[in-house]
Amino acid sequence: MAKILITNSLFNKIRKKFDNSEANKIIDLMNSLGEYPKKGTAVGVVGNIVVKEIKYGKFRFYFVTNRFKIKFLSVEELKDIFIKFVGMSEKKDQQEVIDRIKFVLRNLGEEEF
Repeated sequence: MAKILITNSLFNKIRKKFDNSEANKIIDLMNSLGEYPKKGTAVGVVGNIVVKEIKYGKFRFYFVTNRFKIKFLSVEELKDIFIKFVGMSEKKDQQEVIDRIKFVLRNLGEEEF
């Protein structure tokens, strides 16, 4: 099972934006990547890190993980992979958020999330 981390800032945004029941559904959706780590759509790559998104209604939630492990290992072999959720957007500001995530990865590294 993959390890899932949701940054504190993203967790707080979700709790603020959505009512309690909807926020819990979103957190459950994110945690489902522990069992199904290949889920999501790739939206960018920086070095050996891939930026992927999962959708919930009109919102997108972005996570970063190891590009090569997620692509080539089987689901059973992905138990040691680390998935870190770092951002959220609506469709209208999707590209801006993706560009900001890639900027941080290029200039500051994954630890800055």
